[in-house]
Amino acid sequence: MPTNKQRRVAAQRRLQKQLERRAELARRRRRNLLVVVTVVAVVLVAGAVALVAGLGGDDDPSATEAATSSSAAPEATAAPAVTNADGTVTCTYAPDTSGNTDLVDVGTPPDPASTPATGTVPVLMSTSQGDIPLTLDRAKAPCAAASFTYLASQEFFDGTICHREVNAETFGVLQCGDPTGTGSGGPSYTYAEEVTPETTYPRGTIAMANSGVPGSTASQFFLVFTDSQLPPDYTVVGTVDEAGLAVLDTIAAAGNDGSFEPSPGGGAPNVPVTITTMTVVA
Repeated sequence: MPTNKQRRVAAQRRLQKQLERRAELARRRRRNLLVVVTVVAVVLVAGAVALVAGLGGDDDPSATEAATSSSAAPEATAAPAVTNADGTVTCTYAPDTSGNTDLVDVGTPPDPASTPATGTVPVLMSTSQGDIPLTLDRAKAPCAAASFTYLASQEFFDGTICHREVNAETFGVLQCGDPTGTGSGGPSYTYAEEVTPETTYPRGTIAMANSGVPGSTASQFFLVFTDSQLPPDYTVVGTVDEAGLAVLDTIAAAGNDGSFEPSPGGGAPNVPVTITTMTVVA
């Protein structure tokens, strides 16, 4: 028969083994949790990329995901803006050589070598759902502001539809600016993105879409009505005022048809939105 001392020793051994098993289980749980967190992070990043891809493009608005177009993205030929000694900037508006048949040739903005880089430009976006006043910021995005203003002066946006609306918790936008209404159209030129690592997309932002290829910004833009968590890849060209946001909220409340689900998200607005005129306010 074991003595009391032997029983205590055996009990201590059993306790030690239990503690070791518990420690091992705890290590496994932490390791498994780390794996789960990593997988979730990857999924979230992938989802964000998919959503962002839907903002991509004039000739390929989501690298072929957000629209039915499968046309190739333009080559990255548009050089970044260069600041001149007089404070203006030189913008490069490069020909879109992708072969996309949904492009509309309206020329290019005048005097690109002397583009204003100060002040703002008020623009009235009149739509079938109400007026959306916009303010373009030349200081923040001189090339985008010059292009937007030029296209408006050429009546490029007039009579076009806003082809995509997204209602996500951290991604709410109305996307417009495609003359074909398919998500694959644009002008016959592209230009470089004007972004910094600090670029963000809070409610009220106007930002330019692109195909995901550097130097592929053109005419498509998105109006942000929900603080949106996007990578700093899209040129912020200005802001929407409160009256315009009220119109966007009404459009958003009606939702969309989900035609871009599951990826990159959203669809055509359930309440059709047509830009009747885009006017630079003198």
